[in-house]
Amino acid sequence: MHSLRLAATLFALLAPGSASAAGKAVITVSHSLDLARPSETITVPWSEINKVLPGALLQRIAVKDSSGRVLPYQVTNVAPQAKDPKGEGVAYGELIFQHDFAAGEKSATFTIETTDAVSPVFPTKSFARYVPERLDDFAWENDKIAHRTYGPALAEPVPAGGAKEVLVTSGLDVWCKRVAYPIVDRWYNKGHDHYHKDEGEGMDMYQVGPSRGCGGTGIWDGKTLHVGRNYKSWKIIANGPIRAVFELSYDTWMANGVMVSEVKRFTVDAGHNLAQIESTFQITGAKEAIVGIGLNKNPADRGQEPQIETKSVAASGALTQWVAQKTNGTLGTAVLVPSDAFQGFAEDDRNLLVLAKVTTGQPLRYFAGAGWSKAGEFTTYAAWQSHVENRAARARAPVSVIVTSN
Repeated sequence: MHSLRLAATLFALLAPGSASAAGKAVITVSHSLDLARPSETITVPWSEINKVLPGALLQRIAVKDSSGRVLPYQVTNVAPQAKDPKGEGVAYGELIFQHDFAAGEKSATFTIETTDAVSPVFPTKSFARYVPERLDDFAWENDKIAHRTYGPALAEPVPAGGAKEVLVTSGLDVWCKRVAYPIVDRWYNKGHDHYHKDEGEGMDMYQVGPSRGCGGTGIWDGKTLHVGRNYKSWKIIANGPIRAVFELSYDTWMANGVMVSEVKRFTVDAGHNLAQIESTFQITGAKEAIVGIGLNKNPADRGQEPQIETKSVAASGALTQWVAQKTNGTLGTAVLVPSDAFQGFAEDDRNLLVLAKVTTGQPLRYFAGAGWSKAGEFTTYAAWQSHVENRAARARAPVSVIVTSN
């Protein structure tokens, strides 16, 4: 953490003096809530920036708040087929940065300036990758929490004369962190057994198995949850330092007489324990379906004698869980559907479920994630529930962004 603060401080000291004499883009961000919005992610279409600062390049800008403090930022390329033959930055996707709105602060203003100096690379706080060194896991993390899920190689039978783990599941795993820096690469390099022990950075203390884990999906027929297998393919769209966006695709499966396939798009922002997930289902034989989004009923490590509490709040479409383990600390998990798609709650033998209506070909937006007591932020169930309710309110009342010239 010290090195991250030092890098930010050095940049704040150096960058303002390097701004060129060109104009500025002014970004005004507002919202309607009285509550605090920490790590609010602000996205601005680059086309709007380009109108005010034509020819601006992603490595030669500075983003500043109203006090002149330089902020970390990210520029995405969400349309890789776009061309920029003149090198003017017209093919960029979005400018992304963050602001901590205090309670009662409903508006903030920022400036975007072109610079003569090259901007630094900012510390990575959100990250995703395919993990071929452990069959075909796919893992993602931010500065708060980490996750992984499993590909087709893990589901394959053990080859003759060979030895490997076999697990058929489309559930989502949780890795608990007590540090803000990235740990996915480090933990995989440590070896499979090591990350099941807390050696100072956190641990894998969550059990998935064939359950939905923390936010996996299935088709609910009123009695049974029909689930797919391990993800089939992956695609990374953006990869930090502030936001990671990626897709996981799932092969077709039979669900109560209809054929279903799914693509999940994950948006993982720095500073957030709950990631946004947009699941798009293709349904053959029906236009709509009810989806169950699950939390594993029994996710604790073996021998941890868990004490488990749960709460469902229909008004916000939220399902939370608080799992106290004997020596591993306490883990809060949540699934949240903050929209009119919410259809209530259910459960089966493995999962607690939030139900939502989906239409074939149209994305369902929901949130899923976790918080660990040993990270120090959520030490009571009340604190975890409050965090989830805050996220629900923010999802229902997004910020408004206006771009003007100076």
